[in-house]
Amino acid sequence: MSNLAYDDELRAERSYVAGLYARLDAERTRVKREYETALRGNGETPMERDVEVRALANEMKRLNVADNGLCFGRLDSMSGEHSYVGRIGLFDTENDYQPVLLDWRAPAARPFYVATAVNPENMRRRRQFHTRGRQVVDFTDEVLGRPGDAERGDSALHGDAALLAAVSAPRGDGMRDIVSTIQAEQDEIIRLDHSGVLVIEGGPGTGKTVVALHRVAYLLYTHRERMARHGVLVIGPNPAFLHHISRVLPSLGESDVVFMTPGDLVPGLRVTAEDTPDVARCKGSLAILDVLAAAIADRQRLPEQPLPIDLGGVTLRIDAEMAEWAREEARASGQSHNEARAVFTEIVTYVLTERAIARIGRGWLTRKDRNGWERLRAELTAELAGNDAFTAALDELWPILTPETFLAELYESPERLRAAGATPALWRADGDAWTVPDVPLLDELVDLLGRDTAVDKAAEQAVERERQAEASYADGVLGMLKLDREEMDEDIGLAAENLLYAEDLSDRFVEHDTRDLAERAAADRDWTYRHVVVDEAQELSEMDWRVLMRRCPSRSFTVVGDLAQRRSAAGATSWRDMLERYVPGRWAYRPLTVNYRTPTEIMSVAAALLAEFAPDIEPPDSVRVCGVQPWSRQVTRDDLPAAIEDFVRDEADREGTSVVIGPPGVPGTVPPSETKGLEFDAVLIVAPERILADGQRGAAELYVALTRATQRLGVLHLGPLPQVLGGLADAGTTPRPCPRLAPDSQGGGRSGW
Repeated sequence: MSNLAYDDELRAERSYVAGLYARLDAERTRVKREYETALRGNGETPMERDVEVRALANEMKRLNVADNGLCFGRLDSMSGEHSYVGRIGLFDTENDYQPVLLDWRAPAARPFYVATAVNPENMRRRRQFHTRGRQVVDFTDEVLGRPGDAERGDSALHGDAALLAAVSAPRGDGMRDIVSTIQAEQDEIIRLDHSGVLVIEGGPGTGKTVVALHRVAYLLYTHRERMARHGVLVIGPNPAFLHHISRVLPSLGESDVVFMTPGDLVPGLRVTAEDTPDVARCKGSLAILDVLAAAIADRQRLPEQPLPIDLGGVTLRIDAEMAEWAREEARASGQSHNEARAVFTEIVTYVLTERAIARIGRGWLTRKDRNGWERLRAELTAELAGNDAFTAALDELWPILTPETFLAELYESPERLRAAGATPALWRADGDAWTVPDVPLLDELVDLLGRDTAVDKAAEQAVERERQAEASYADGVLGMLKLDREEMDEDIGLAAENLLYAEDLSDRFVEHDTRDLAERAAADRDWTYRHVVVDEAQELSEMDWRVLMRRCPSRSFTVVGDLAQRRSAAGATSWRDMLERYVPGRWAYRPLTVNYRTPTEIMSVAAALLAEFAPDIEPPDSVRVCGVQPWSRQVTRDDLPAAIEDFVRDEADREGTSVVIGPPGVPGTVPPSETKGLEFDAVLIVAPERILADGQRGAAELYVALTRATQRLGVLHLGPLPQVLGGLADAGTTPRPCPRLAPDSQGGGRSGW
């Protein structure tokens, strides 16, 4: 294409994209107007109004995310038709709603990602726009279906340059979406029609996380009605990671998503401590279920000495025989511990009242006088309900238990741990110093212990009091609205009709929760999701998976992980071993093998470490070289702070992001575990020998640290450099600036990094 022809095409594309933005603005204005009208009400019921308001609010969010990169490409079919592809779909309302912009998730947009010269998908050309704000800066063309064509050769070269520019660009604060540059391998996973568990495994830099998030956006687009009511849960390893990825889905127009770490799965719980590997392994094993069951059974006790109860003027005793019968009946009921207390109470009450009636009615009351017998039983039962000694006896023999109190008391008592058959290693002085592995145990105990019916009743009474208060408030509102109807304008008249009854108004306050889905789901332990994404899934224990399966009854998961990066002693060593018990035959595995983040120079160092501690795992193939070798330098403990300051100062003058990673306790460093899933332009690793001293877990953590860098990597070591890091440039090497593109770095495939 000549320069003149290119300029003409560029002007035409700019005009078309400007028209798309004009449609977007008009659509925003229309939706905003309808939203404001819905807020005022159109005579519908309050619930109908809430539904309409929320739907329009979601539509406004969808339109508001589209400004950046609204349209990023065009497909030309063999028949000469043009289809523009973008972040959302737009339609010509004056021409039978013909699409003027295809949503990237629509089936018709798929060739933009998967068409090749060999399989052109009936397409002749793929055009990619480079935009800045609302302006098309330039474009590149890739001609399809004619292998060997000189025109295609030129476009392929431009395509590779665009790819390398994307993956080499400085990182910002947060993960970017890859909607404009998804490659075929990624698109196949994103659109995979699989209703069970999909495992996406890939080494560092393969883009498994961003592919999983785009899969969520695709599922929400294609199954909106089925998924929107329950939403999607995304589990990540730590808050920094969740912050890093939190912009991707909103940038794709999806907001009904809850982000949590494994430590957040019990609402209101605060994790303050960390377990040793041995304790974490014990808590993460399914064998802990037997410990919990035995510990609960240990709290269902028999009296060592008969417990005296004064009833109806006589003294009775709860003895071991009576309590054992009641305990057997309660356990046989199959109810949770707290709910079964009612059965235990009923049996003990029956025996006590029988014995009391026999003594009180001796000489004047017989069983033949059924009415008299039952009247006396009712009186004695009511008396027992207010008997402090009886209540204390119940609390001793079958106490109401809450998960937090129960587990804390178990951890603090060597005797209770021993009675439950638990390892003494679970003992700790501060029982409620919660750790992440405690979360699935507490969640399990919610079901094992059950609800406290007395607390539930009190909560119901509180709700009723609140409802009555709102009704009283509504009465006052209605009183203020008692105006002469003739003096009301039409809008006020409609408002008065909507507020016709005080009870109706109070129901709107109490029953119609105004929080959005993500807020409601995050606060509700019993909320179930339509789909769950689990990142860094290799870290999850068997007990963690029980919690997540409970959150998603449909067993619809996207699981992201890399077994080579596992640091948790309770984590997965095999996807099959971890998942088959929950979804037998309903899980699929898809690998990602191309590393778009880590340049070859850095990945070669990391691969040497991987070969040492996980020889059966193949490292991902890097698509680019950086042109600068990672370096190492030995420093003294006294020189270390200044060396770190030098790195931080030098990186402050560069564009992009940087981090200093080191073992816990080294000032000015971040532990490797807190950088999982993150990426930085430059990384400085401090004291790798100390990280490696933690055995297999330390090797996995150092592997994570080595693979966070996209451009520059340096290592400061206090002792001798570990032999496995021999690929680093020697101490005297001064790092050179990393070029944007190396001349020999023509990578294969298309990507969004």
